[in-house]
Amino acid sequence: MSHHDPHAFMPYPVLPIDVSESGPLAGLRFGVKDLFHVSGYPTSMGQPILAAWLGCQTKTAPVVQKLMNAGATMAGKTVCDEFAFSMTGDNIHYGAPRNGAAPMRISGGSSSGSASAVSNGMVDFALGTDTGGSVRAPASHCGLVGLRPTHGRVSLSGGLPLAPSFDTCGWFARDIHVFARVGEVLLEGQDNFLPQRPRLLLPTDLWSLVSSQAHDALVNPKKRVNDVLGADHPVQVVLDNIDRMYWAFRYLQGKEAWESWGAFITQYAPTMGHAVAERMLWSSKVTDDQARSATQFRVRFTAHIEQLLGDDGVLLLPTMPDIAPLKSTSEEAIEDYRNRAIRMLCVSGLSGLPQISLPMAKRDGAPLGLSLLGPRGSDRSLISLSNELMTATN
Repeated sequence: MSHHDPHAFMPYPVLPIDVSESGPLAGLRFGVKDLFHVSGYPTSMGQPILAAWLGCQTKTAPVVQKLMNAGATMAGKTVCDEFAFSMTGDNIHYGAPRNGAAPMRISGGSSSGSASAVSNGMVDFALGTDTGGSVRAPASHCGLVGLRPTHGRVSLSGGLPLAPSFDTCGWFARDIHVFARVGEVLLEGQDNFLPQRPRLLLPTDLWSLVSSQAHDALVNPKKRVNDVLGADHPVQVVLDNIDRMYWAFRYLQGKEAWESWGAFITQYAPTMGHAVAERMLWSSKVTDDQARSATQFRVRFTAHIEQLLGDDGVLLLPTMPDIAPLKSTSEEAIEDYRNRAIRMLCVSGLSGLPQISLPMAKRDGAPLGLSLLGPRGSDRSLISLSNELMTATN
């Protein structure tokens, strides 16, 4: 651990918390994204006025309680992007958590502090949430395993919403075995098990969205996946066209974000980071017609991708269009990168299907994630396939 504080944790006083001495996660320390309530702590969701408005919490989110009951120790609450409505990992109020794998580059958000705490070795794993990519993006940027679970699979109760029909609770770890142990605790219910050797599908349309340097860096990791899981079959995932998917996602996310926070923002006019303020303003103007047409598209898209996957298909895709941008990158260039990323990340968002990002590639010394996306409810199967891949390639 570096003597320079990576800004991963919120500056709250640390409270004594009862830990179960035994359990499947005994001996592991974890961070909690500061949009889950933990008794005795404030909850900021990256926004100080909101923290003040909500006051100290008296209840703990079930997902956090479950981890503590399993023997894990909560190390603290982690910084997150404002209203969790950003992908940069920079918060004007609380700073930018440092990327432990590539300190000159952004960590990615909005689960930035959680990814920072894990990548800097401060904790063994950390909880994040993923609405538009907030687990997958920082996992790719910081060289971590990160899962966006099937929508609704892991409880978000006792957490603050951004866009409920997209919000999911995921987590990060450096080590796939630790990651899998957490999955055993959090992924309750019957898994929709994939066969030992699923049909591996290669969405050529999504692969074409990555930068050429990133593409080159992914060639060997992809080959390693083929060595373990067999040949892949090219498929087209995009329905209508990529912009249609992008706007369907943006309109629905925006409409729900404003439904979640518009009244609070209107009443208290909190100071917000420039990009987040712009995004909220844009969200306030999404019309009912735009949302209705986006919903119709989403239904069609979900049917299309479910048909493509069946119950034995897995998509192999790059997590992000490239490695994390440098911290010195302009806001315009970061916004451009974010919009390219959403075009790749919205597949799982629109469909509600699980996607796991694995730290299998690098370029210029910075990590780049490769993802597996599976049928609804195949979360545990995706983790065991990932376990096989990571173990085979180490």
